Amino acid sequence: MALAPSGSGSPRPPAGAPEAQIITAAARPESLTFAVLGDVGNGDSVQYDVGRQLWAARAAFPFEFVILLGDNRLGRQTSEDFVTKFQKPYEPLLQSGVRFYTCVRQHVRFVVLDTNFLDPKQIAWTEETLRNAREPWKIVYFHHPLYSNGGRHGSDVELRVVLEPMFVKYGVSVVFTSHDHIYERLTPQKGITYFVEGSGGPLRKGDLRRSETTAAGFDQDQTFMLVEIAGDQMSFKAISRTGVTVDSGVIGRRPTT
Repeated sequence: MALAPSGSGSPRPPAGAPEAQIITAAARPESLTFAVLGDVGNGDSVQYDVGRQLWAARAAFPFEFVILLGDNRLGRQTSEDFVTKFQKPYEPLLQSGVRFYTCVRQHVRFVVLDTNFLDPKQIAWTEETLRNAREPWKIVYFHHPLYSNGGRHGSDVELRVVLEPMFVKYGVSVVFTSHDHIYERLTPQKGITYFVEGSGGPLRKGDLRRSETTAAGFDQDQTFMLVEIAGDQMSFKAISRTGVTVDSGVIGRRPTT
């Protein structure tokens, strides 16, 4: 699932929003910019803190859309919960013209999977979509991580057996997941960089079990990510609820076959 603002220009933060000094300089005109958020929807005060940081971030770094990695509402699923756990925490973004969609943007193809029901039909569609994609960048995102050092869930090896060969074969460069309520960047696995960005709402503090596959991780506060893709490079930052950068770096695009 994704969010995308239809308007243009840099928004003004609402009253009470934090200052936007947390972000790097504005993105380059030719680049694609977006944010990443997962496991967000419990409606408590920290979710609102993350929403305010996202709004402040967009004032300095006007990302075009937000990709959501699942569990957008946790607990009850009533219409009231949609308001308190999604609509209100991100109200400034939504009021600026944000909508749900899946698409190809510029030179990047996003492929979104439902890993709750990964049936043969969806698997066949995934392979066909990746095989036929002509965009140089291929990014896949879904909920359950193929690689994770989270103590609560960890790696979903069954999913990995099904999906990873396709990702490797068809030149996927980056995979975003959540499910474990932490932030983790894995060391490249078969050339692919995997992120677990599951600390947008409820946090499992201290749940990261670091191993040799942990390139970076943070389990002490809520986080979100900002991403910029320009040419063959993807720059990223992981930012905490209080505006601290907890991880950053640059990833090169995998060559397509």
